[in-house]
Amino acid sequence: MNPLFQQVVQDIVRKKLQHQGLNRPIPPRVLADAMRVFRVETYHRLRDYFLIVLGTLSAGFGLKGFLLPNKFIDGGVTGISLLVEVVTGIPLSVLLVAINLPFLVLGAWTISRQFAVRSIIAIVILSLLVHYVPYPVITDDKLLIAIFGGFFLGMGIGLSVRGGAVIDGTEVLAVYVSRKTSLTIGDVILLFNIIIFSFGAYILSVEIALYAILTYLAASKTVDFVIDGIEEYMGVTIISERSDDIRVAITENLGRGCTIYNGKRGYGRDKSQLRHTDIVYTVITRLELAKLQTEVDKIDEEAFMIMSSIKDTRGGMVKKRPLKH
Repeated sequence: MNPLFQQVVQDIVRKKLQHQGLNRPIPPRVLADAMRVFRVETYHRLRDYFLIVLGTLSAGFGLKGFLLPNKFIDGGVTGISLLVEVVTGIPLSVLLVAINLPFLVLGAWTISRQFAVRSIIAIVILSLLVHYVPYPVITDDKLLIAIFGGFFLGMGIGLSVRGGAVIDGTEVLAVYVSRKTSLTIGDVILLFNIIIFSFGAYILSVEIALYAILTYLAASKTVDFVIDGIEEYMGVTIISERSDDIRVAITENLGRGCTIYNGKRGYGRDKSQLRHTDIVYTVITRLELAKLQTEVDKIDEEAFMIMSSIKDTRGGMVKKRPLKH
């Protein structure tokens, strides 16, 4: 690290620690740990916002380069906004923000305030891109419009979710409804989109509605490719020398439950060389994965994490408690 930049970082960390009440001389170890946490937080924040900006650029290209010039629609809030624009003539850039806003307020309550703020930033950027950036119109072939419009829109949604935000509020509604009912997130999104496509068939035409279904399928498959599906929960196994600190971070900072397994490290020729270790296991949603990785990296950057997809969960703390920040 550049010595000047390192000195600036040290000054910022010292002021942060003093603000927390550490007015006495700060021990070198405490300062080093705080600097590592600051570095991890800064890296993750920059990475997340880079993904969000990249996602909004891709979604804007899908909308203005393919769907908008040809009066095509998609599912979710984007589809509602496109339909309302056709009926009322209100600019799409305004509708994207206005219709998403109630869902993001719900997201601040069910997921986290940080998630809602990032999503608002992402949607505002997307609205500005749609309003001001002159994306080129690529084709007038309806099949190519449906497939590639959905592809670029789905890539934008996926990248934004990986950055800890959404550009379509229906995912937030689906997470909320799934926590209150026996429906899965995928079921809620499907039902929501069936209603949108039905209105699309009535307002526009059956042909446009059928192409909209194709656009939706292309977008959803692209989202699956980018983030391996947001409608699944993640089972995360964490092996670390500081497993108890990670357990506390999960329960206190994320507001999630976890299970501790008593295991042994397998590296060694005979049993006497195998060390006992506590293995942490927790279940979270994909929207919370970035936050969990940040918390683990703050404690132990060498921690071994195993992430697997889970279709759904019942009971426990995943659906009952909102994510803390």
